Amino acid sequence: MLDIAEELNRWVEQGRDFAVATVVAVGGSAPRQPGAALAVDREGTAIGSVSGGCVEGAVYELCREALESGTSVLERFGYSDDDAFAVGLTCGGVIDILVTPVRVRDGAVRGVLAAALAAAAVGEAAAVARVVSGPADLMGRALLVRADGSAEGGFGAHPELDRTVAGEARAYLDAGRTATLEIGEQGSRCGAPLTLLVESSVPAPRMIVFGAIDFASALVRMGKFLGYRVTVCDARPVFATAARFPDADEIVVEWPHDYLARTDVDARTVLCVLTHDAKFDVPLLRLALRLPVAYVGAMGSRRTHLDREARLREVGVTELELARLRSPIGLDLGARTPEEVAVSIASEIVAHRRGGSGASLTGAHTPIHHETGPRPSRRIGSVA
Repeated sequence: MLDIAEELNRWVEQGRDFAVATVVAVGGSAPRQPGAALAVDREGTAIGSVSGGCVEGAVYELCREALESGTSVLERFGYSDDDAFAVGLTCGGVIDILVTPVRVRDGAVRGVLAAALAAAAVGEAAAVARVVSGPADLMGRALLVRADGSAEGGFGAHPELDRTVAGEARAYLDAGRTATLEIGEQGSRCGAPLTLLVESSVPAPRMIVFGAIDFASALVRMGKFLGYRVTVCDARPVFATAARFPDADEIVVEWPHDYLARTDVDARTVLCVLTHDAKFDVPLLRLALRLPVAYVGAMGSRRTHLDREARLREVGVTELELARLRSPIGLDLGARTPEEVAVSIASEIVAHRRGGSGASLTGAHTPIHHETGPRPSRRIGSVA
């Protein structure tokens, strides 16, 4: 749901009733991950997606029905060997989808979901937990947790459940995870089982591109396409300009290592060093390879790479630290133009993030979609 927060927040502000279908869990080769959503309003307008098109029609109808009934429903869609024309995923996967009505008359629940959507729409970190399956009196209830630990909403007569879920949701938010959580209905591991979907929305990850060259301009556009907040940094003011990088979120004129030392980075940040100049590269990479970031790549020929490694060793960079360096940057696509090189770099970043090999899928027997974290629990059935 939070993946289409900006559009849904506008619907809330306009006072629209709508139902939102959210992917709760996946199995096998499913096209969308938990948290992906499709929403439908009273007029039949639809936004978002829960699959590659395989089940959109059926989910659309479920949303229309939920709007009328006011009842949440959990449905499973998967490939049917008995009926090849049944609604399912042609890729052979399985998805569980939670459909929740969000109506003006349902004031308390709508208020919690509206607050979650408003936060996510402006890039604030927030997590919302919704009951997927469990006792009927808890269905449709929701709890919002913000980065400062404050919470809104809850699950009624079970204060311990609220405290437990708030703590778990905060942990999911810290990790930027969306997945299901199984717990006892009174907040312990005992009692009737309760399954919740915890959706996390965190600010866009950062891509910092060092070196204001032509290749950087193409990489900035690719970074934006992938959803990064992109910064360009170069010590030369004549090159680091808004006219040359209109798509960048931020342009910094500063020595690269000085900027990296003072800016905020985290475990999702990617650093792309395109300067291929030792006076910039060495102090920058010496620092970068010691930071807890997701990816560090550096442009240059193989000869430049060997010279760079030698210089880094001379300033105390260890072999373990050097092993983190992706250089020459990018995958072997035979790229030549700035745009092709940007695709090569972006492909390596995606492969590194998702655990892919970078090899052609043709003739391979490896999974198309890789698991990058704990597999969420899966439940089946309908709720009334």
